[in-house]
Amino acid sequence: NPDDAAKAREFGAQGIGLCRTEHMFFGDERLPVVQEMILASDEAGRRAALDRLLRFQQSDFEGIFEAMAGLPVTIRLLDPPLHEFLPPLEEATDERMRRRIKALSESNPMLGTRGCRLGLQWPEIYEMQVRAIIRAARTVEERTREAPLVEIMHPLIGFEEELRRLRELTVRVAAEEAPEVEYYCGTMIELPRACIRADEIARQADFFSFGTNDLTQTALGFSRDDAEGKFLTYYLEEGVLEKNPFETLDIDGVGDLMRIAVKRGRSTKPDLKLGICGEHGGEPKSVAFCHELGLDYVSCSPYRVPLARLAAAQAALAATGIVAYAAAGG
Repeated sequence: NPDDAAKAREFGAQGIGLCRTEHMFFGDERLPVVQEMILASDEAGRRAALDRLLRFQQSDFEGIFEAMAGLPVTIRLLDPPLHEFLPPLEEATDERMRRRIKALSESNPMLGTRGCRLGLQWPEIYEMQVRAIIRAARTVEERTREAPLVEIMHPLIGFEEELRRLRELTVRVAAEEAPEVEYYCGTMIELPRACIRADEIARQADFFSFGTNDLTQTALGFSRDDAEGKFLTYYLEEGVLEKNPFETLDIDGVGDLMRIAVKRGRSTKPDLKLGICGEHGGEPKSVAFCHELGLDYVSCSPYRVPLARLAAAQAALAATGIVAYAAAGG
């Protein structure tokens, strides 16, 4: 939100690498409208609720663009499954709500109807978000005389055709709203297939952002919620693994997938912008590996920005062979 953006800039952030739009849906005024959209029985009902959400989203984006004036802002379109915006079944008293919760329930929602799969099945949701982004960018430029640096990111892409269709949607809506607004359209890379077929996906992308939290889950076959505090604790205590792969990047496994994606993505587009978002973006060893790969940026939570900047500087110095020593008085 705008407050987070201002705080990140205070800490020296040079932009926003991941703006999670779903967090904007949980406000007291907003959640009932989101639920109204989910419970709607037809597209017309969904669009009516989305029109109300658009105003909230646009206001948030305007605040973020102003806080990050002159710096890039990467906005991820809706990622989590819709059931996360509904109460648990046992707490729902309305019968219509109960039926919808049951209809949306999945055995493994992390690999279910979320991200781009949601955007393809219910395109009106992504249309609303793109419309809000473009309107906000135009409004801020008119108000400040400085054009925001807008990056629209589609989550959970595994196939070129997914991104081709969603890029087409993005281009169409942006042209309807304000054809003069410049923006970039890219994707998160968080599935092994996306890494392996990065040369194809790059044909539709202006940038890649490695979502290493989910890429770690999908590459290792670890459910983070089920691993931490359970078998992963045993693995670390018994030395099966040296480090928690959700805290320090698994360079030999997940890192190799990233190497493949970098090489193949840039074989299609040599100037493809590449970054990383997730908790690994603030962890020194992971940041050093990202520098080695030739990534353009790392993204982390606002309060980890100083640590990430220090790690990036150390990685850059190490690459030049310069060693930094602490000064001693005397």
